[in-house]
Amino acid sequence: MERLLPYFLLLVAVVTAAVLLRGVSRRLRAKSDELQAFEGEEERMFDFLHVLGASIEAEATQLQLHRMIVDGVIRVVAARGGAIYVLGEDGETLLPKYLSEECPPLVAVPPEIRERAEHDPRALESYLRLTPVAVDGGLLGSALTADDTIRVDDLQSHESLRPAVPAGRGNRGSALLAPLHHGSQPLGVLAVTRDEVDGGFTRNDFAVFRSVAEQSAFALGNALLYREASEKRQFESELRNASEVQRVLLPQGEPQVPGYRVAGTNVPARIISGDYYDCLDLGDGCHGMVIADVSGKGVAAGLLMAMCRSVLRSHARGRIDPAEVLGHVNRQLFPDIREDMFITLFYGVIDGEGGRIRLARAGHDPALLFRAAEGNVESVKPPGLALGIDEGEVFERVTRVLEMDLASGDVLLFYTDGVKEAVDAAGEEFGMERLRAVFRESAPLGAEMAVATIQRELGQFVGDSPQMDDVTVLAMEKR
Repeated sequence: MERLLPYFLLLVAVVTAAVLLRGVSRRLRAKSDELQAFEGEEERMFDFLHVLGASIEAEATQLQLHRMIVDGVIRVVAARGGAIYVLGEDGETLLPKYLSEECPPLVAVPPEIRERAEHDPRALESYLRLTPVAVDGGLLGSALTADDTIRVDDLQSHESLRPAVPAGRGNRGSALLAPLHHGSQPLGVLAVTRDEVDGGFTRNDFAVFRSVAEQSAFALGNALLYREASEKRQFESELRNASEVQRVLLPQGEPQVPGYRVAGTNVPARIISGDYYDCLDLGDGCHGMVIADVSGKGVAAGLLMAMCRSVLRSHARGRIDPAEVLGHVNRQLFPDIREDMFITLFYGVIDGEGGRIRLARAGHDPALLFRAAEGNVESVKPPGLALGIDEGEVFERVTRVLEMDLASGDVLLFYTDGVKEAVDAAGEEFGMERLRAVFRESAPLGAEMAVATIQRELGQFVGDSPQMDDVTVLAMEKR
């Protein structure tokens, strides 16, 4: 027996070693499987990021980007379902943008929807895909305000998801939810789910999901900025095109009016101007001179300016009474002018080459008249109400025609309020007195020089200060 004891001990040692080796082998295989799973997850994540970047470069639509993110994250973490909710413009709701087919409800389902879904599964689908979710509660609201990714090990027991949903679309299983932020701006919530038969999410799944959620948020934020920049470029291009069209509406070159020299300029404060000036051939040797200023700036003012020009031209032909023309223009434009907008306008009808001119003013700044014989400047301000203030009766009663004769060398100056209200760096206005002085000095040199001098002096006065309003000047000189 004693002779067999060493053999027995050896046998025990061999068996023990075999057991230990088998355990080590199992652990090594487990580690190997875990490493392979990790490497596979890592490879899927890099593929996902590559596809994500390519989608942004290809200017994918929002729906395409949302679908690609959810489906891609599902593949990366081997989830069964997923969803993305985006914060609405009101900042108070989360909007379902894409839910995969096997994503269980992440919101509570009302009883009436559950009852309908028993007979029509589409009722639940429609509810989940179309119903906004309040951000002040529930699982998604909690995820949006969370500082980090959250894990729910049992969706069915989560208090915010009760009562249970209909059979066939249950919420047994687990979920990972991450808030999506771009900088300090909240964007929404990304979620992935697993059924209970799939097993729960591991710590590695959690870490990988957190990483891909951060990358998804970065991609969504960049895509949003890219779209905004693209839309801005497109809008600016359209504005430039509109500005070029608008410039065509101004007289091209010096207007030709027998017996007169006419000069004008229009400098918009923005791409689109709310000012305009015009010279019209009315027939029978008569010509019309117009300057107008639409309240406000930008596109709305530019559109109203174009309307005013078109309507005035349609009524001016063959009419030598400027007040009558403005009355027709006011009645036609009034229904289409917003309550907070109006148009000031000065309209003169030149009757042949003799120097006779009829003037009507619709609330515009007074014109300035340089009398060559005396060398002085006087204001010309016939009574009148701005266009768009009154439907017609009061406008036509108030607006009156002023007739006058111009002698050789006389210069009549029209301008918009952007001239006298221009300010320098110290906040001082150019003002009427300065405008009168500049006009008095330059008018003896003719209409062209008067306009050029006013424009030069205005530019020197303002300096580098931004132009706050459109600047339009129109001068006519009797030869």
